Amino acid sequence: MKHHTLIAWALALGGLLALPAIAQTTNAAAPAAAHAPAGLYQALGEKPGITRLMDDFVNRVVKDPRIGGHFKDVKPAALKESLTDQICQLSGGPCKYEGADMKSAHADMDINKGHFNALVEVLQSAMDAQGIPFAQQNRLLALLAPMHRDVITIR
Repeated sequence: MKHHTLIAWALALGGLLALPAIAQTTNAAAPAAAHAPAGLYQALGEKPGITRLMDDFVNRVVKDPRIGGHFKDVKPAALKESLTDQICQLSGGPCKYEGADMKSAHADMDINKGHFNALVEVLQSAMDAQGIPFAQQNRLLALLAPMHRDVITIR
């Protein structure tokens, strides 16, 4: 459990991630795919593994008491599909993400750092449950890191 604390601390400092609208990011994800760490897509289990991860993640996040309310109007199946395409593309896979950009997707969501950090914790739990090695978790989180600027709307 110690590594979870280190990741959460590092993410809080770095201001990483906010997946509620990763499912709604546009081709802002496309440039990152060009810089995906070699082998990450394969390490995540390719599209079937990413699909399982996003299924687990969305199931957890909609029930999380800290941030589930942000997802009350979201169709879980659509969110899972969109997130799968985005993570697939970001990690170097063949998928094409065609959702909205992060800034537009989160503009009216009132997301603060606490919400953001809770989301990271939920993603970490889903990755642990799916047996994704710690090093691969960090590689994925590093790809998602730049998105925080457009996701946190309450400073």
